[in-house]
Amino acid sequence: MLEDFRQQLINEERSPATIEKYLRDVQHFVCFTEGKMLSRQIILAYKAKLGEYYAVSSANSMLAAMNTLLRYLGWEDLCIKQFKLQRQVYMPEEKELTRAEYERLVNTAWDRGNECLGLILQTICATGIRISELTFITVEAARAGEAIVRCKGKTRTVLLVEELREMLMRYARQQGLSAGPVFVTRSGRPVSRTAVWRDMKTLCRAADVPPEKVFPHNLRHLFARTFYAAEKDIAKLADILGHSSIDTTRIYVATTGAEHRRRMESLHLIFPQIKKPAPRAGVMCT
Repeated sequence: MLEDFRQQLINEERSPATIEKYLRDVQHFVCFTEGKMLSRQIILAYKAKLGEYYAVSSANSMLAAMNTLLRYLGWEDLCIKQFKLQRQVYMPEEKELTRAEYERLVNTAWDRGNECLGLILQTICATGIRISELTFITVEAARAGEAIVRCKGKTRTVLLVEELREMLMRYARQQGLSAGPVFVTRSGRPVSRTAVWRDMKTLCRAADVPPEKVFPHNLRHLFARTFYAAEKDIAKLADILGHSSIDTTRIYVATTGAEHRRRMESLHLIFPQIKKPAPRAGVMCT
C-alpha cells in the first residue's frame, strides 16, 4: 500500500523531500493503528497523541500526510481537521540568521579556503532559491544571467545579479566547467543538500554563529526579509520564491520579537503620569 502511495505522490509531482516526509509520517500513523480496523475514534486518538508529544506545526504536518493517505484510499469521511494555530507575527530571535552572521559565515568559508561553500552560501542568499534548486545554477545560467528553475510542478525564472554572475563564471573556469551545474563534487555529481548542510554546521564554531541558525533554508529566509524590507512587495516576493500562497511568504518576512517590540514602542501610545500640584482646599477637581 505504501509503495502504491509513493507512486501516487510521484504522479502528483510532489518534491522528493515531501514524498519521503509523507511516507515517514504515514508509517508512523500505520504503526499507531497496530493493524486495527480504521475508525474515527482511532484517528482522533492519534491526533490527541500527536498534540501531546509534538509541536502544533509538526503535528499538523503529520496529520496532513495522514489525510492525504486517507483521500488516496477513498476514505475521505475519516479525514479530520488539523490543530488551530494562530499565525505567529514574529520569529523567535534565537532562530533568525542576521546579515552580520551571514557575512561572518561567508568570510570564514573564504578564510578556510572553501571557495565552493562560500559561493554556495552567497548564491542561495542572493537569489532566494531552495537548496534543492541549486542544480539549476548552471554555467549556462551564469552566462545568461538567469536560471530556469523547475520545482514542485512549477517553473520560474531566477535572476542572477552581475556580481554573482561574475563569481560563478570565474569559479566555473577554475574548475574547468564549460556547461552543466556549477556546484559539483570531484566525481562530477551535483553537490547534495546533506553535504552543504554538514559543511555549514562545521563552519558555525569558527564563524561564531549559533548552530541552530545555520542551515540552507535560513539563507532563503534572509533573502526574503531583505527583499521585503527594500521593496515592500509581498506579491512579487511570493513569485520570486516560488510560493503558491502569500500566506507562506508572510512566514518568511516575519521579523524578530525584538524588532516587533521596537516597532510597538515607536507608536508612543503610553504617556508617563505627570504629577500635578495638589488642589487647594475647597476646590474640587473635575
